[in-house]
Amino acid sequence: MNIKEQKARELFKKGYNCAQSTFCAFCDDVGIDFETALKLSSSFGGGMGRLREVCGAVTAMFMVAGLKKGYISHNDDEIKAKHYELIQNLAGKFKKEYGTIICRELLNLSEGADSPVPSKRTEQYYKERPCEDFVGFAAKIISENLIKD
Repeated sequence: MNIKEQKARELFKKGYNCAQSTFCAFCDDVGIDFETALKLSSSFGGGMGRLREVCGAVTAMFMVAGLKKGYISHNDDEIKAKHYELIQNLAGKFKKEYGTIICRELLNLSEGADSPVPSKRTEQYYKERPCEDFVGFAAKIISENLIKD
């Protein structure tokens, strides 16, 4: 396990959401202070504010990708396509490992939004939830595909 995977897992076990845990493991790499990184990624936990849509760890991968390799030109379709190809590649790596990038599917939850009230982080929570693994794997993908160069 690399240091970024370990950091992301530690942040999750401290109580940060999946997006925060993944994104903040790389805040130094993308030039954002820890508090700003926490705030920026705070809305994406639980599959976008517990809507159970795209996994927050996956969203964090995309955020790091944007900061490391994002485009700024509004009318260069070739650059946009190259960036979207990168995003699809990152998502594909996660999906290959877990079968989906959708939070509710990863957690075997029913369709629709979840309660906005976060689950209590208890010992039982950490035993039942695979989110720490998702966070760690997303950090591994980022390390291998975005930070190495």
